[in-house]
Amino acid sequence: MPDDLTIADGHVVSIHYTLTDDTGKILDSSRSQSPLQYLHGQNNLVPGLESQLTGKTVSDRFTATVAPADGYGEYKQPGPQPLPREAFPADADLREGVQFTVRADNGEIFPVWIKQASDEEVFVDANHPLAGVTLNFDVEVFSIREATPEELSQGHPDR
Repeated sequence: MPDDLTIADGHVVSIHYTLTDDTGKILDSSRSQSPLQYLHGQNNLVPGLESQLTGKTVSDRFTATVAPADGYGEYKQPGPQPLPREAFPADADLREGVQFTVRADNGEIFPVWIKQASDEEVFVDANHPLAGVTLNFDVEVFSIREATPEELSQGHPDR
């Protein structure tokens, strides 16, 4: 594989990143584990980060600021909605931040996140927990290679 590849659609890319909010609070990081590997151009990252990775090369290190619209979206109302506790399986993990999928009356399936739970009600929110948040990434590119035909067809790299 050539050492001079630049990140483009159809490349498998490995990066390390640290994600912070505007206060500097660390929200996520890959630094204590293996680099994150993704298939560029397949919407495996938030769009604002993926677009800023395009054209980068191995060993590039940079910061990327991603506005909510290019990250997890703007925060939309109505916000958290109560559901009866019995709407969830008895053994369901109902901690704050846990994600579930629900089916709307029109049949559409979409994700929701638990905001709060009690014995009677579970408050869920269709907004991603980072909706409305400006994302600040510190990124280092570790490797770039061309994806295999199988990876391209499945939309993600083989692990």
